[in-house]
Amino acid sequence: MSVAKVALTHGLNANLVHKWRRADEAASGRVAVLAHAKHGGGEFIALTLPQHRAPAAAADIRIELRRGTTTVSIRWPAQGGGDCAAWLREWLR
Repeated sequence: MSVAKVALTHGLNANLVHKWRRADEAASGRVAVLAHAKHGGGEFIALTLPQHRAPAAAADIRIELRRGTTTVSIRWPAQGGGDCAAWLREWLR
């Protein structure tokens, strides 16, 4: 059932229903939906969603440097990005 229909059915402003849903989702990590019951009405049911997956581990930093006929390939752990940047700045001087 749409939020607008729920609001209309209960004499509420749709923006208020949206606000309640957002507040509940933020506080509980659940999403409130309106389910249509077999015997007429509807009711809000809070569904628990699976937790968001942690982002995949960042891939290594890969750099390929070419000077003339010489090519140097470098792999650096992504978590050491600051060190890699400092090293590259020094190397490019």
